[in-house]
Amino acid sequence: MHKKESIPRQLRILLAESIEDSPVTLIHGPRQCGKTTLAKSVGEQLGYSYFTFDDTDTRAVVQNDPVGFIGDCSDHVILDEIQLIPELFRILKLSVDRNRKPGRFILTGSTNMLLVPELADALVGRMATIRLHPLSQQEIEQSQSTPFLERLFAGDFKTRSKKRLAGNLVDRIVAGGYPEVFDHPSGRKRSSWYRNYVTNIVQKDILDLAKIRSLEMIPKLLAATANLSSQLFNASSLASKLQMNRNTVLDYLTLLEHQFLIERIPPWYSNRMKRLIKTPKIHVGDTGLACALMGVNSKFLLKDRNLLGQLVESFVYQELKRQASATGDPYVFYHFRDRDGIEVDMVFERGAFELAGIEVKAGATIFDSDFKGLRKIKAAHPDKFKFGAVLYDGETCASFGDDMYVVPIRMLWENESSP
Repeated sequence: MHKKESIPRQLRILLAESIEDSPVTLIHGPRQCGKTTLAKSVGEQLGYSYFTFDDTDTRAVVQNDPVGFIGDCSDHVILDEIQLIPELFRILKLSVDRNRKPGRFILTGSTNMLLVPELADALVGRMATIRLHPLSQQEIEQSQSTPFLERLFAGDFKTRSKKRLAGNLVDRIVAGGYPEVFDHPSGRKRSSWYRNYVTNIVQKDILDLAKIRSLEMIPKLLAATANLSSQLFNASSLASKLQMNRNTVLDYLTLLEHQFLIERIPPWYSNRMKRLIKTPKIHVGDTGLACALMGVNSKFLLKDRNLLGQLVESFVYQELKRQASATGDPYVFYHFRDRDGIEVDMVFERGAFELAGIEVKAGATIFDSDFKGLRKIKAAHPDKFKFGAVLYDGETCASFGDDMYVVPIRMLWENESSP
């Protein structure tokens, strides 16, 4: 078992580059994903001082005189959980306008600042933003393999055999990627950690963000959303299931998005294609969190193939998002579905002129029909579409012709030379 402190983060390189170029760098992501550890691991080696606004005494002092606090800060300072004192953004803007020296401030935030316009706009052109996710499988395994999306766009897959993950895939899904869980043995203690994690977010961050009458509905909504992970988003159906007002559900889901607990993946569509469904898909932010909220363990998942299929897709989505954030490359994630039921689980744009796609299967058998959606996109955009892959829990990596591949899921994070 890895200890959380022993797992290096791939975003260290991006953070080190950012503080050499930008006066302010924001690391944002969900609570307990490792933002503070990452900031300190880079900043403290360079002489950065550190303040956390999770500390109520520090927060009270700063709120009493925010201008004086920023004015007295050293040229290199880490400000942890900056969302708790939003008035600092305007003061930081004024300070940076007077002195644009790179690397002055490293900020961390557990709220998506890009979804709060008045906060994000204050530092436009002055702040670099880094998104930190929970641990990727690549980080957990400390793999030095080339990021998977880079290999996908290059079609860099050789014919070879791989051992199936089988039950190990399910164990990885249930464990999730929050660093703290690797300090606990698998089973009840990890599930308890996840449930306490949600309770703490509801009682602290969400309560600070909005006045909510029924806080107990937030964990129920999150659990219901976890049951729908990787499915098309339908707010009315979710509201009916929970006996809640549809607009209230939408408001609460926005709060969960702000806390990085869920994500909506937009539909990909093209003027060259017709009868497309333009409904987003919803993914829970971490499969370990989803399983804990649903009361699902590895044995249960192995029996429920439908739920397993959903969570395998979310697991792959999360791994790719986590790897992509560490590369700094301009990948944009979509899904594709038309009214004839043809779909592609994930479509990726890299820049304006490159497309690739992935279909995900939980099983160990692939059929030619599994490539139907990928081939439809390629036929409509032969000038942009590079490669497609069906990821599955099988043993063979091979070409299916026409720039299509079948690829074992474990190759998301493993080197070509791994057994």
